[in-house]
Amino acid sequence: MKAIRRYFRGGNLGYLFVLPALIYMLTLVGYPIISNIILSLQDVTVKTIKLPVKPFVGLENYQKLFESGILQTSIWNTLLFTVCSLVFQFLFGFALALFFNRNFTFMKPIRGLLMMPWMIPITVTGLMFKFMFGTNVGIINHALMGMNLIQTPIEWLTQPGTAMFALIVANIWIGIPFNMILLSVGLSTIPQELHESASIDGANAFQAFKAVTLPLLKPAIESVLILGFIYTFKVFDLVFVMTSGGPVNATQVLSTYSYKLSFSLFKYGQGAAVANILFVILMIAGIFYLKFTYADEESV
Repeated sequence: MKAIRRYFRGGNLGYLFVLPALIYMLTLVGYPIISNIILSLQDVTVKTIKLPVKPFVGLENYQKLFESGILQTSIWNTLLFTVCSLVFQFLFGFALALFFNRNFTFMKPIRGLLMMPWMIPITVTGLMFKFMFGTNVGIINHALMGMNLIQTPIEWLTQPGTAMFALIVANIWIGIPFNMILLSVGLSTIPQELHESASIDGANAFQAFKAVTLPLLKPAIESVLILGFIYTFKVFDLVFVMTSGGPVNATQVLSTYSYKLSFSLFKYGQGAAVANILFVILMIAGIFYLKFTYADEESV
């Protein structure tokens, strides 16, 4: 006991404050991850789930997943969904951040209203867009037919080509406020004197934006893109509510595929394997985020 007291004196006292968080992370994060890895190496189905010792199959679950072809489709769909969503979320969010960086009447209330898509629960948003893209009752079909752009209603959520488009549109609407607010914070940290100096030196608005705004906004842009990638890549609720991965796996992403294997087909080992693949991809993205963060802090 005395040795423990001596250890936590002085500079080591900080470890004592970190200890509760460490115990929390090991219990609620570390244990599920390790348990899921072990589960992915076992043959766990409805028949074997009650056995005290589950059959060990090694990497067989991963092999079956790659042989089925659906895993590759899910990875491609997840990448397509993530990249398309990020590009348009960032462009619209950046444009709105530049717009709201200027002071004008009702600027703050309007910017607050634009945060509503981010604050609404995703399940509610998914249901809303599911009705909007509905074949017979959807407002989108009614609007397009009212403008004579289409003659018959489009089955947005039941066709492979349009179902992914509908999901991406819904996710763009959700993510624009996230990009806008983070980039607005980054813009607010840029001293106005730098823009005034650039204008005195003869730089026009585009040259000042390219030489002053973009370089100083680089850390915020990197954070927005990497955090947006992590948040979007693990999407589940929006896809599950709107399409459930259909039609014919056209919108099947890694998270919904893991759910389907585990709770619809009851192939718990393969479902855990898909979850581990998703975890590895997100962990790599997290490492890049930490690398960029530390690099920016060292350059300051």
